[in-house]
Amino acid sequence: MHNQPTTAPRWYRQISRTQWKSFFAAWVGYTLDGFDFVLITLVLTEVSRDFGLSAVEGASLVSAAFITRWIGGAALGALGDRYGRKLSMVVSILLYSLGTVACGFAWDYTSMFVARLAIGMGMAGEYSASATYAMESWPAHLRNRASGFLISGYSVGSVVAGQLYQFVVPHLGWRWMFYIGIVPIAVALWLRRALPEAQEWTATVEEKQEKPNPFGALFTSRGRTTLNTVLMAVATLTLFGVFTPLGGGAVPVLSVLAGACLLVLAAQFGGRRSWLLYVAMTVTVFFAFLYTWPLQALLPTYLKTDLHFSPGEVSDALFFAGFGTIVGCCLAGFLGDWLGTKKAYAFILLASLVFVFPVFAVGNNLLALGALLFVLQALSFGVSSLLPRYIGGHFPTDNRAAALGFTYNVGALGGAVAPVLGTTLASGMSLGTSLALLTFAGTLLVVLLVGFDVPARLNRLTDPHGVRDHLAPEAGPRSAASGAARPSERA
Repeated sequence: MHNQPTTAPRWYRQISRTQWKSFFAAWVGYTLDGFDFVLITLVLTEVSRDFGLSAVEGASLVSAAFITRWIGGAALGALGDRYGRKLSMVVSILLYSLGTVACGFAWDYTSMFVARLAIGMGMAGEYSASATYAMESWPAHLRNRASGFLISGYSVGSVVAGQLYQFVVPHLGWRWMFYIGIVPIAVALWLRRALPEAQEWTATVEEKQEKPNPFGALFTSRGRTTLNTVLMAVATLTLFGVFTPLGGGAVPVLSVLAGACLLVLAAQFGGRRSWLLYVAMTVTVFFAFLYTWPLQALLPTYLKTDLHFSPGEVSDALFFAGFGTIVGCCLAGFLGDWLGTKKAYAFILLASLVFVFPVFAVGNNLLALGALLFVLQALSFGVSSLLPRYIGGHFPTDNRAAALGFTYNVGALGGAVAPVLGTTLASGMSLGTSLALLTFAGTLLVVLLVGFDVPARLNRLTDPHGVRDHLAPEAGPRSAASGAARPSERA
């Protein structure tokens, strides 16, 4: 008898029941991330009216989360590297759940602002913790899918929040949007109570019985400790000035100062072997936010002011965009595992350029606009779901969560700059033209940065023998660990 050739089981059968459960727990947490982030934008007019806020004060409530994102991403990421991904996920979700509760009970501007700071820290930690946990729990050849499927949760949360708003707020008031957010948070914590630790972290870190200290290089001497404490304080205070009315006319200067401090910290996190990698990755993420967030932040304004859409038509257009993003996240995951992360990222983004200008040229034809928004968001915003896989592959297991958390959340400041830049450009042209130009230029730049893998190429200048992709199937826990710089080498 001839042996019959065996075929590999379908991809979803290669994932165990425990791995699916682990992924779902992470996905629910990230869905809450999207839900909570959108809440404040949905109820901002009601909150501003009740608290008597100016337009600048109201906008600062949205921006408040950006002030503490870099702190939360770095600190909670380091917690995950040292004590495990599961603990970091639980602490992160507890932190932003407390912030959500506090928003519901806020009595004035200050109390709401402080609650938003807590949400910013927790959301940043949730991103790094959930992303590393999901990818390190799944088989190595399916990690793009883990990344893509996970990030789809953000858009699901955004869509759910938008749908709930029209039913809850008119009848119960804006506070109930925050109260309702507590229910799925309790479910997420219940799901995570008995989760196993991420397999790769267990094999690489826990079994070695060594406790990584990703940011130990910042405090190796009294002088360096003093310097970096000052840098962190200055970065935080200047961001307060940038994102609140306190900055006044000094916002451009404060922005440059905050950016300089954060880039100096990034270079020190990487140490002499990886400082170029940390800086280049932070800049890459910054531009990734710069091309996606003009449309994310200003699309409702464009629909209302330029196209004169009714609230119902705005809601319909946003639904098309959100649903397109969900589909795009899943599609990117499949293509990433098939083509490779960098190729899929660059090719999908390149394809999205075809649809940028048509979106803003179609006019107020809702059906045509909805279809174009669906495709554009699937290709441009959806492919951003590969960012965790792309970033995480550049860093070894023992400092992956901290590195991902820091570079991603510092780079996320591009999301705060984008709406300001978009409205500034719109002073000399229509808002639609401004958004189209900014989206097109930013997308093209990210295609070049990711397509040519600029961060890794720069890293090879200082670390020629580093592992190319720590999350690749051939890397494995031992190889990935061997590519890591020890704390003394990173100093």
